[in-house]
Amino acid sequence: MKTVLIIGVGQFGSHIAKRMEELRCEVMAVDINEERINEIMPYVTNARIGDSTNEEFLRSLGVGNYDVCIVALGSLFQSSLETTSLLKELGAKKVISRATNDVQMKFLLKNGADEVVYPEMQMALRIATRYASDSILDFIHLDNNYSIYELKVPKSWHGKTLTQIDIRKKYKVNILTIQRGTVVFIPSPNTVIQKDDVAFVIGEMRDIQKCFKI
Repeated sequence: MKTVLIIGVGQFGSHIAKRMEELRCEVMAVDINEERINEIMPYVTNARIGDSTNEEFLRSLGVGNYDVCIVALGSLFQSSLETTSLLKELGAKKVISRATNDVQMKFLLKNGADEVVYPEMQMALRIATRYASDSILDFIHLDNNYSIYELKVPKSWHGKTLTQIDIRKKYKVNILTIQRGTVVFIPSPNTVIQKDDVAFVIGEMRDIQKCFKI
């Protein structure tokens, strides 16, 4: 069971807190706003009211005992930056901070964040990619090079095996799973592609575009 400290339980932080509790994590929620703490209390293991920019308050939480500390202060960038830096100074194992623009992301990484989440940019990438082609059903950005795509299989694949299609060799694209109706499975080289199959593939954007003629 992972132990998680979440600082800031506005909309973003509260969604994370509730989901991590559902995933059987031990969640400590912290916010300076008493009303927010009262709202999140039924959904988490524990909660505290306090100012995360106060070193003594953070020290009292024993930040080094948590597997991960998430700074979800959003628009309060100065507080987010100070909290991120203090967490690292106090021995936090892993600090994940939220940014709302590129500049914030750079400063957070330079001041102690092990990882920065940028929800607005990630959602923009997902929506733009999803609706750029009728073939793309969904999209998960992994890093600057690779992404996972949920795609309708091309007509040219119908009735052929994965060995015959051989997209790994031709395009450097790997098929992770196939969805057929409500069933998702890992295909074998002899799996025959059917008309309404959906493929989950991983690769670089330029290779995906060539392979699926997007």
